[in-house]
Amino acid sequence: MDPYREREAQKYDNPVPSREHLMTFIADQARPLTRDELAQALGLSDPDSLEGLRRRLIAMERDGQVVRNRRRGYVLVDNEELVRGRVIGHQDGYGQLAPDVGGERIFISPRDMRLVMHGDRAVVRVTGVNHEGQPSGILVDVIQRANKTVVGRFFQESGVGFVVPSNKRMHHDIIVPSQSQQNAGNGELVVVQITQQPQARRQPIGEVIQVLGEHIRPGTEIETAQLIYGIPVEWPEAVTKELERLPDEVPEADKKGRKDLRNLPLITIDGADARDFDDAVYAEPKPSGWRLVVAIADVSHYVKPGSALDKEARNRGNSVYFPRNVVPMLPEKLSNGLCSLNPDVDRLCMVCDMLITTGGEIRRSTFYRAVMRSHARMIYEDVARILVDQDEALQAKYAPILPQLDHLYGVYESLRKARNRRGAIDFETTETQILFDDHGSIADIRPTERTDAHRLIEECMLAANQATARYLLKQRLPTLFRNHDGPDEDRLDNLNRFLAETGLALGGGDDPQPADYAKLLRSVQNRPDRHLIQTVMLRSLQQAVYHPVNSGHFGLAMEEYAHFTSPIRRYPDLLVHRGIAHVIEGGKGTTFPVGQDELLGLGEQCSMTERRADEATRDAESILKCQYIRDKVGQEYDGVVTGVTGFGLFVELDGLYVDGLVHVTQLENDFFRFDPIGHHLTGERTGRVYRLTDRVRVRIDKVDPDERKVDLAMLGPLDANGELAEPVTDGSRGGRKPGKGGKGGPGKRDGGKGRRRRSGGKKQ
Repeated sequence: MDPYREREAQKYDNPVPSREHLMTFIADQARPLTRDELAQALGLSDPDSLEGLRRRLIAMERDGQVVRNRRRGYVLVDNEELVRGRVIGHQDGYGQLAPDVGGERIFISPRDMRLVMHGDRAVVRVTGVNHEGQPSGILVDVIQRANKTVVGRFFQESGVGFVVPSNKRMHHDIIVPSQSQQNAGNGELVVVQITQQPQARRQPIGEVIQVLGEHIRPGTEIETAQLIYGIPVEWPEAVTKELERLPDEVPEADKKGRKDLRNLPLITIDGADARDFDDAVYAEPKPSGWRLVVAIADVSHYVKPGSALDKEARNRGNSVYFPRNVVPMLPEKLSNGLCSLNPDVDRLCMVCDMLITTGGEIRRSTFYRAVMRSHARMIYEDVARILVDQDEALQAKYAPILPQLDHLYGVYESLRKARNRRGAIDFETTETQILFDDHGSIADIRPTERTDAHRLIEECMLAANQATARYLLKQRLPTLFRNHDGPDEDRLDNLNRFLAETGLALGGGDDPQPADYAKLLRSVQNRPDRHLIQTVMLRSLQQAVYHPVNSGHFGLAMEEYAHFTSPIRRYPDLLVHRGIAHVIEGGKGTTFPVGQDELLGLGEQCSMTERRADEATRDAESILKCQYIRDKVGQEYDGVVTGVTGFGLFVELDGLYVDGLVHVTQLENDFFRFDPIGHHLTGERTGRVYRLTDRVRVRIDKVDPDERKVDLAMLGPLDANGELAEPVTDGSRGGRKPGKGGKGGPGKRDGGKGRRRRSGGKKQ
């Protein structure tokens, strides 16, 4: 019997076996089955059922759940041999497949990469391991093409036009026939639309649809990054039509049947320039601890499954926060209007109502839909000045909600105790904020201060996310979890070898826990090389991903974790809200309309769009920073080594927070050997060692905004007093005076409650 029959009956008039049931049945038979064999075995004989089965199998084949062999038999994908996932290109020509089901990436040879492009979804057959011990495979099928347009430079050689993509992960040159070149000049930056995807014996073919010019003009760097990484910007007409049907304010009818929290003094705490407020908090003391209420904008009330808004939100995956604007996941009418918890207006919300013990444990939690009214819009800086600095003027200004802030601070102190007791990992990081002048150019780059107000909101959101994951697991509801796995075997081996060189050891043996990382971090706080040790430890951890099977969050030391607190700007949160609403309305896990396999695809999609957003914003920042320091060529700066490679050192310049490359040819007249375990370069003749987090003095030699490159010349390492210890003596040093860069700290890293760099950050 199909366990999802009830769900299918709700969706279709003539239901056929669910995808889950079909895959289980094929797996149980342990052999390929044709469509006729499946129909006979499942007892399907009437025309409607046979047609439904045909369409379902076509859809499953399209989505990469099954493939057909030469005898037309269906074979399951995501078994030991056949794996589906997203292609990740490498500039050297080879690629990797990131499996939908998780696990180690699969090597794809340059030969097979000729058939696909970075971002495509494909099925590969695992054939063995390569010389580095990584699983390798051959391409079986291309499920979905990811690239409709590509940004790159147009060139013409021997009468043949082609575009070299700006995204280094795309190694195909795109052929552009003469009639499709739009008068593009040699070397100009263009947008090309792909008309024919790559094949075994042919490069992709396209036509120029926009000429961007010879150089990236100031003010267009964000638009360029959006184009390069394929971030959707325009709203489809269907979305605009749906928006027209939405009200400007919350109708009274929508408030019925919800718990009324309008008299509860919920408040929002965000960055000064934030415009979308998706979380509000309230706390009150209880005999055994605290009541903590986290109210989140009820986006699921407005964005229905299958609607144009939903399809576009799923396509975007998340909002993308660039240095001076944002590409929202939802239109402003929702993100800054109906769904934004603005002060003194009624808003619909989904509530996580928790009882927190004095030790910071979640004793119990309940979820319900409510209507609320924010009582104040606070900013991090003011809250910190009220609670930490005891600013009397601000305390008088916000006297009505002062008790509420004190209660929230009490909750934070309890949750912080639990965080420390769990052994959650706290890396010291520095984030930066780019400030612009009236002409849109960078006026300054400043480090952002992380206060207890930031940590307070972060801990409240983490508690709500953990309570959400526990609730969904208890209800056995299909959903997406936010998983963060510990170090894999190779990363752990490299970390242990590095630590051994420094006289340290990570506890936990072959299976270290977050507490082992936290203990080691605490033990090195007074060491001069603590930043080096922290950086290497951070790089040993894997990326967090979205996945329908919970595996916990290593960095937070939580056994279960899901994203609930930002449905305005993250699609997984919206999906989680729908699951909670399904349970509140009496639904069961087996009747939730989104199945496990669809969740696998959604998890991969949302993880991809998150990485895409990171790459695009990083690219835009690189262009802006290059434009910012273009007039500083020839000046000298102190800095810190943030990366060590076989071809040189990456150095972040003090006071500028800009990274540049010191190529090995700009070091002493010596041959330098690269040690990837120790993260250092060592000169064979001089014995000079450059390692991660070393302090050095450099000169800016060249800046190229189009290539996002800052070339530096090494002047020498700095001693403990910040003075030039041993100047490089190969004659590369110039006579310019040092620039005004100060002696700053290490480079920025991601952290906080999410991808809101301009508003304090909110990401885990």
